[in-house]
Amino acid sequence: MALKAWEVSDAFWSKVAPLIPKSRRDPEKEYQRRRGAGRKPMESRKIFEAIVYVLRTGIQWKALPKEYGSSSSVHRHFRKWEEAGFFRKLWKKGLAEYDDMEGIAWKWQSIDGAMTKAPTAQETVGPNPTDRGKNGTKRHILVDERGVLLSIVVTGANRHDVTQVEEVLKNRVRKPRGRTKQNLCADAGYSGVKSEEVMKKYRYTPHIRPRGEEKVAIQKGYKARRWIVEVAHSWLNRFRKLLVRYEKTNASYEALLQLAASIIIFRKLGSI
Repeated sequence: MALKAWEVSDAFWSKVAPLIPKSRRDPEKEYQRRRGAGRKPMESRKIFEAIVYVLRTGIQWKALPKEYGSSSSVHRHFRKWEEAGFFRKLWKKGLAEYDDMEGIAWKWQSIDGAMTKAPTAQETVGPNPTDRGKNGTKRHILVDERGVLLSIVVTGANRHDVTQVEEVLKNRVRKPRGRTKQNLCADAGYSGVKSEEVMKKYRYTPHIRPRGEEKVAIQKGYKARRWIVEVAHSWLNRFRKLLVRYEKTNASYEALLQLAASIIIFRKLGSI
């Protein structure tokens, strides 16, 4: 029977388990559990499954089904794992395995930003120009030729794509070895001498085309390349917790994005 979108397979858990942060204890102190001293610690797998459930379904943390245990405990562990860099490490591990098994498609990469509402966010938010100035946030992503996410940067919705090129390229989780040929596709929002200079600084050949020019080029027989970044945004939107940002802190929102990026990679590798 096929697993539901939020269920964690044994194969996926085998990738996740070694990265789970361990509880720190004083080696010189002896710990003994007292009778009636509350519940036993939650299992790491159950906590991870609960986090994936929230990410996939978009429910509030406090609305977690009772089968996952205490919702406050799950959220507390999520914050601890976030602070330990667990979600970024999982994404990094997924990219390493993807590179080993299939090879990251460095030759044709794409960059783009997408806005979302952020009614309760307290960091990295700004007036959304497409939503009557209400609070919004923006995710800027870089993907390889198959749509696998290589970089994610979060800003306020009022930050223009062209201002974030350097941050996106600088924050790639994995980088190519040697003098790998890299082309970078972008829409007209990335036009400008400074933007192209940044792309070249990171050893990219810029391909910045307005939609109209793209259509003409395709009619002349050229292959469409930039569309894959829009597909990647649509993949992220299938994680309903990302459709509207309710996470107050930037770190928590980035952690959810990193987990989604990891799931996309491991699904491509057949580990989910």
